[in-house]
Amino acid sequence: MLKNYFKVAWRNLLRNKSFSAINIAGLALGMVCSLLIVLWVQDERATDQFHANGQQLFQVYERNFFDGKLQAGYSTQGLLAQELKRVIPEIVAATGVEEAAPDGTLNNFEAAGKINKMKGAYAAPDFFSMFSFPLLSGTAATSLNNIESIAISRSMAQQFFGDANKAIGQTMLFENKDQLKVTAVFEDMPANASMHYDFLRSWSAFIQENKWVNNWGNTDPVTYVQLHKSAKPTQVQALIKDFIYRYQKKDNSYITELALQPYPEKYLHANFTNGVPDGGRIEYVRLFTLIAAFILLIACINFMNLATARSASRAKEVGLRKVIGALRRSLVAQFIGEAVLLTAMATAVALLIAALLLPYFNQLTGKQLSIPVTQPMFWLALLLLLVLTGTVAGSYPAFFLSSLQPVKVLKGSFRFSRAASFFSKGLVVFQFTLSILLMVGMIVIYRQMNYIQSKNIGYKRENLVYIPIEGELIKNYGPFKQSISKLPGIVSVSKMRNSPTVIGHHNGSISWPGKSPNLAISFADAVVGYDFIQTLQLQLKEGRDFSPAFGTDSASFLINETAAAKMGFTQAVGQNISWGNHPGKIIGVIKDFHFTSMHDPIEPLVVRLDEKWGWGTILVRTTGDPRVAIAGLAATSKAMNPKIPFTYQFSDQEFARLYKSEAMVSKLSGWFAFLAIFISCMGLFGLATFTAAQRTKEIGVRKVLGATVPDIVRMFSGDFVRLVVIALLLACPAAWYLMNNWLDHYAYKINISWWVFGIAGAATLCITLLTVSYQGIKAANSNPVKSLRNE
Repeated sequence: MLKNYFKVAWRNLLRNKSFSAINIAGLALGMVCSLLIVLWVQDERATDQFHANGQQLFQVYERNFFDGKLQAGYSTQGLLAQELKRVIPEIVAATGVEEAAPDGTLNNFEAAGKINKMKGAYAAPDFFSMFSFPLLSGTAATSLNNIESIAISRSMAQQFFGDANKAIGQTMLFENKDQLKVTAVFEDMPANASMHYDFLRSWSAFIQENKWVNNWGNTDPVTYVQLHKSAKPTQVQALIKDFIYRYQKKDNSYITELALQPYPEKYLHANFTNGVPDGGRIEYVRLFTLIAAFILLIACINFMNLATARSASRAKEVGLRKVIGALRRSLVAQFIGEAVLLTAMATAVALLIAALLLPYFNQLTGKQLSIPVTQPMFWLALLLLLVLTGTVAGSYPAFFLSSLQPVKVLKGSFRFSRAASFFSKGLVVFQFTLSILLMVGMIVIYRQMNYIQSKNIGYKRENLVYIPIEGELIKNYGPFKQSISKLPGIVSVSKMRNSPTVIGHHNGSISWPGKSPNLAISFADAVVGYDFIQTLQLQLKEGRDFSPAFGTDSASFLINETAAAKMGFTQAVGQNISWGNHPGKIIGVIKDFHFTSMHDPIEPLVVRLDEKWGWGTILVRTTGDPRVAIAGLAATSKAMNPKIPFTYQFSDQEFARLYKSEAMVSKLSGWFAFLAIFISCMGLFGLATFTAAQRTKEIGVRKVLGATVPDIVRMFSGDFVRLVVIALLLACPAAWYLMNNWLDHYAYKINISWWVFGIAGAATLCITLLTVSYQGIKAANSNPVKSLRNE
């Protein structure tokens, strides 16, 4: 019997080649989208899930209550990890982690006659016992014990020493000043880890080089802890809540609490709402999971509608089968079997297309995804998807056809019931509702990304170059600035502790005369060099920039408009403030500019001068052809800093990194919206084809009675246009609600204008008319004699 079912199904596919091609293509495209999205979602959910101690690993975060607000973040005190381990018995291991170079830059190494830049961090000795990054050489307990110790990855060992086994005991020159000894070699950190470091230095070295960590009021590193297997996280969290007040006096105007977040959850839940981790990349995972389901459902609806439309041509077959004794369940099995066969063919096509598209998808998402053809679970999941898709796609046509009454069918009185017609039209409406929803989402995301890229952020991003302060430039910044200032294409030069888009350091010790003792405000702070305002092309609201002409500027400050408002100054220039133990006067007020992501509002900022600050970023404003300026900068750097390879980046590149995830979502949503519309129109084209075939005689009669081609096309297209209009009315409120929720994550955002829905609706209507009109024109131009000669 199964063999007979297969034969019948195969013959039906061959007999209706256009129907089969449309269905296979629609299902294949839907499955390609779903497969790629599932691979991406699976990779996202697998990140940081491989650690053997994962159930006991937690990241410490802070909740800060001040100025009537509650903020939370991962920056913690530099001594926190070692003190938590020492004081709390339930914590068996702990480590701080701090990047060894400013964001967007790398560290320079020299060893075995080779020079290269690598990415790394400082960590405590417990690091390798906590996280599952296997050591190829060395021991976890001693690898980071000494200030001179360094652990390097397999790839780094191979780059410098040719073989990972030859690296142990070798010395490496770090940043042209520190001689370090390789004490361990670890396996390259996997792609599904959120940490990716080429090397790790000891935490004791970090503390020695950064004296500020001894002040419990300063925060920057992140802290990880491992709990004892019998410890309860809620109890440990209660123990550490007020932990920092063991080391500093509690100020009720600025309260800090510590809390724990399971480390495996951090990657997907890195945003905070009301002081609790909530949201982050998990929102994109949910979004794309929903999109995958939508697109696959749209493809299934195509199948349902086309199969239902074809039911008239198969009605006599069903009638004959019932007359000779076929049971309804056997007919249902046959039609679902045909759907599964079609789906199997679509799955094979989808796998081939997915394999071809995967390199481009990886490039777009920044992943290293592959189709796991060697994993039995993948094939089992694919088989389940195939059966589920085939069953869903073939269920309604199967039950509809198997319910036909043979007497009516064989008499030729078969007609679609109103319920069947209503259901078919409802599927079309639902299909286009989802498509329009995706299209509106695509337009809103694109507009928001364009708004971010084009918005005046308060300084000019174009022609601004960042150069890391490293090697000889640390002590020779002054001569380097003088040399490059004379180069063609260089307008001005300054320096900064971080960079204009990564001012992440905060200070709660800013005070001024008249400040309420109950007022606590966290200020972002920046350390800069001369010509800071000119180089960034910031706007001054009042006052002036730092200048060598004023010897007292080393004890002076610049603030932004938000800071002036927080301090209550209407005329801020000349006012006295104190930065911790450093008093001084305000000499200028900068108009507000964005120095973090537009997800966040502009914070109060205080800027001080320090030309001798030993690390950070050199800011270079260029003009004209940037290649001329870069060539001059490279030559000067090579002459004055010969042991460090010259590296640079444009401000635009760093700015774009802040919105890397949004840019990916924008591109992917565009492609998925296009595919959703395309798949829907494939089904519409097939549905129009069968509708035209069913109405051949009606069209012939209309032509005989004088109807013109435009009249018939208008009549033929009207039904479909009405369905799309209904879909538009349903999709617009849902799209407005969903996209407004998405925009709420931005402090600075666009408004969703009415014309967004107008464009989506007009585009969908035009595509629908183009799809349907072809069949309408073809039917209208047919010879009425052929369709009416049997009457």
